[in-house]
Amino acid sequence: MAAFGLQLDIWRSALAEGAERVGWKIGFNTPAAQQEAGIIEPVVGYLTSASTVKYGAHLSLEGATRAMVEPEVAIEVGDDGEAVALAAALEVVDVNAPFSDLEGIVAGNIFHRAALLGDFRPNYPPPRTAAVLVNGHAQQQAEVSGFDAPETIDLVARTLAEAGERLEPGDKIIAGSQTPPVEVSPGDIVGVQLDNLGMVQLIFKP
Repeated sequence: MAAFGLQLDIWRSALAEGAERVGWKIGFNTPAAQQEAGIIEPVVGYLTSASTVKYGAHLSLEGATRAMVEPEVAIEVGDDGEAVALAAALEVVDVNAPFSDLEGIVAGNIFHRAALLGDFRPNYPPPRTAAVLVNGHAQQQAEVSGFDAPETIDLVARTLAEAGERLEPGDKIIAGSQTPPVEVSPGDIVGVQLDNLGMVQLIFKP
């Protein structure tokens, strides 16, 4: 897809300007989203230090069209290309285009606005449940059923190889939303809970 090449050009420019490589993200990870976008497998985006925040960070939503939070499982890739640790993760996306504009969405890094990665836990099994809490109240909760670490790593590695790049040891991958995304507003306190992997939380500035 030509749009992924454009996305990687932006990624390379960000690294050249001082951002640190963090890893990758999966978008359109559900059959319903893929059907709406007219694709048959998820698409790949990037993560850098420019948009990675820490637990409890205060994040602005200024300029967002439709800000949403996705609870995700983060994978750490080891030397052998396999998952060596998992973490709870939260991605903030701004859904600012229709899914039919797939080329523009991929080129723009698949709605990405920010990501928060929890503590990576070596040799932990995948979580069984995921929940999003807004201001202390559960807005979405579901069983984690579609997460497959080897499949996710293979998808990212294949996509990068087709574009002349490679997955590297230490790369982190957030593997797509595990519940329907939750719309958020300025002033909200949002947490993502993945049972055995713990919770991550951030605050949106008023």
